Amino acid sequence: MKIYNNIRLLGLIIILITTLFSANSCKDEDNASAPISIVNVYLEDLNSPVQDRLVTFARLGQTIRLEGSGFTGLKKIYINGYDTYFNPVFVTDNNVIFSISGKTPTMEANADERNTIRLVKDASSFMQTFTIKAALPEITSISHTLPAAGDSITIYGSGLTEISQIVFPGDVVVSSNIISDEKGTYCKVAVPAGLTEQGSIYVEGSNGGVYSPAYFNCNKCVILNFDGVGHHSSWGSTDGMITDSDLESGVVTGYPVASQGLYCAHRPSRIASFGASKNRCSEVWTSGSDATDNWRTYLTPYIPANTPVSDFAFQFDIYVPEVWNNTGFLKITIANDMNGGEWSKTCYNYVPWIVNGIQVPFKTQGWTTVTIPFSMFYAFSSTTTKYTFEDVIAYREAASNKNFGIMFENSDIKLSDITGKDTDATIFPSSVTSINVYTDNWRVVPLKPEKTYSDF
Repeated sequence: MKIYNNIRLLGLIIILITTLFSANSCKDEDNASAPISIVNVYLEDLNSPVQDRLVTFARLGQTIRLEGSGFTGLKKIYINGYDTYFNPVFVTDNNVIFSISGKTPTMEANADERNTIRLVKDASSFMQTFTIKAALPEITSISHTLPAAGDSITIYGSGLTEISQIVFPGDVVVSSNIISDEKGTYCKVAVPAGLTEQGSIYVEGSNGGVYSPAYFNCNKCVILNFDGVGHHSSWGSTDGMITDSDLESGVVTGYPVASQGLYCAHRPSRIASFGASKNRCSEVWTSGSDATDNWRTYLTPYIPANTPVSDFAFQFDIYVPEVWNNTGFLKITIANDMNGGEWSKTCYNYVPWIVNGIQVPFKTQGWTTVTIPFSMFYAFSSTTTKYTFEDVIAYREAASNKNFGIMFENSDIKLSDITGKDTDATIFPSSVTSINVYTDNWRVVPLKPEKTYSDF
């Protein structure tokens, strides 16, 4: 998507060059010594109905066009004192197009350089007062997207400074008792009562506003919660098959989980430990036959069948009260057609204790939401094939066993299987484990925000 947007932006620039620059090109050599002036500043925004908009401010990362005169022979552009790259190809005597670097200082800029554009060439220079704002905030994740009223949630991202209000789905506004990180990496808020809608959270602060993915409070997208939504199914006599009697509830290691009701223990209490080099140590499944397992009927009202696999995700809540490290992972499977041990086909292996190729002990403080885009499921991870929700649905509809499930596996892990790079030769050998891993509230959720914030 980023490549596509860059191509569109390049196309916009080419059009502007053709229409705005060509008339002036023959005069450029005569104007090299002329004084510089800036008359107007325009925002080049390919996502806006007005793609070349006259503005009084711009943000880090945005592309702007200066309109004026005397730009021929331009040697330097300084934004808030920061030496900013520009391509001479996009300079004529009356126009120059460039992007404001994300490294540009804003509030920390020197007082005499803050909110300025300075153009320099051999014969002259010119400084224009112009407001430069930090980049719009971003939301990268939410600690718990299906919480109970009164629960505290943490919204992670960037630019989340001095948050003045948070609007929950259904236009439920919270404007007090919000904790904002000075560096803008997170904010915290208690979930208000009375939430009935699902969708995006809107967060507004000193850097502007931002919408989260539309996955908050997605009760309508739950496929299994062990409390009446969806049907937990078990069969046979396999020791690792998790039955209704293996489900747990109540308080786990001191954490109140009343809002969770029943949940799945992936190492049932009747099993003391899982051996090394073992796959399919435990398994828990949906029925494969009830309404919530008919994803076409149940989920397409919220996630259209033509949605790209990168724009929806499997989401679940996880609780790991002790440190999880060195061994074990959860295999998440779209249908019941795995024998165990696969790092391919329509599954995804969740290994939270390996981060960027490094072992990082994993533990949660209470229930935490995990979000796995369907583009990470191996069969749908191609960057050249444009898979959609229709491909996922069709695969499930054609499967002999339509059960969606999670297995706990405990075999050796090749780092190359996680990164997809053959050069990553590290192997993490398995060992006996008695780790406690709990999950609940399995759901398929949209990942795109309902709206996009705009300054205009």
